[in-house]
Amino acid sequence: MKRIFSWQITACFLALALFPPCLSATEALAGSSPGSNSPTKAALPAVARHQRASWQNRLTLGPGDVLNISLFEMPDTAQRELPVGPDGRITFLQARDLMVAGLTIDELRSKLDEALGPYYQNPRSIVTPAVFHSKKYLVLGAVPNSGVYVLDRPTTLIEALARAGGLETGVYNQNTVELADLAHSFLVRNGTRLSLDFEKLFQRGDLTQNVAMEPDDYLYIALASANEIYVLGEVNGPGVATFLPRSTVIGVISARGGFTTRAFKSRVLVARGSLHQLQTFVVDTGAILAGKQQDFKLQSKDIVYVSQSPWVRAEEILDTATSAFIQGMVVGTVGRKIGPYFTTPVIP
Repeated sequence: MKRIFSWQITACFLALALFPPCLSATEALAGSSPGSNSPTKAALPAVARHQRASWQNRLTLGPGDVLNISLFEMPDTAQRELPVGPDGRITFLQARDLMVAGLTIDELRSKLDEALGPYYQNPRSIVTPAVFHSKKYLVLGAVPNSGVYVLDRPTTLIEALARAGGLETGVYNQNTVELADLAHSFLVRNGTRLSLDFEKLFQRGDLTQNVAMEPDDYLYIALASANEIYVLGEVNGPGVATFLPRSTVIGVISARGGFTTRAFKSRVLVARGSLHQLQTFVVDTGAILAGKQQDFKLQSKDIVYVSQSPWVRAEEILDTATSAFIQGMVVGTVGRKIGPYFTTPVIP
């Protein structure tokens, strides 16, 4: 039997309620404590609810939003609960198939006035939003209720997880165990992984990691029980290989179809540990195949990355390997959970 909310999320909410952040915005950004003259480096600023994100400063309309529209001089023209269509357009009076996606409310008023100008004398449009449904974020992985959620209110990472049912837990030998692998969980925004440490947030209560969600964010909670190795880059079948006690670099690359003709075999990168702080190993698969070295033994959740071009230091391609891992998890998980199209209903 699964428990919906893990104790870490409950603890974080209690911490927010009982010990609200007392740093000023300047101190939070600098990472210093009040009265300190030696600021320290901070990974992320604490969430400040009075500060608005850029997308909130210019809140645009999109498919799924619902509007109330009328003309000031002619109240009888009112149309209630007029939805923005999947193509981002609306029709109001003589303004037909008007593209509104990407416009603010004020910009839409001006566009309506311009479109209706030939038909009415000095028209003044009144536009009020009824429902905002166009801003969404995605939560998948080790949560009870994965899917697409409407960003209809300011929402932090903790609140997004709570809305999805919290970090998933289960019962093993009469003990509650976590099914979430925080070390390999991530939040992707605009195609880039944010530098967040989920272990700090949920195990140590570091609320500087509790960032505000934004439209189109992708939150992935890795599954702790998955015995997998991620084989990426220049292999014929990049993806997941099953971890076995005898798993090696050459073995998992062979299991994923072997090297491509573009593979740089002399330096294969193996990344191990938390995405926030990976340990790296360099493996010369050419020497292994020639019988000059022993094969490198792998551990569960290792990332094996085969580059196309030569490199010297692991740091040179670590970001590329991490990005390939995240892209693989996004594509694979979305495909498994909600099919090739986003068909999961929006959960309010």
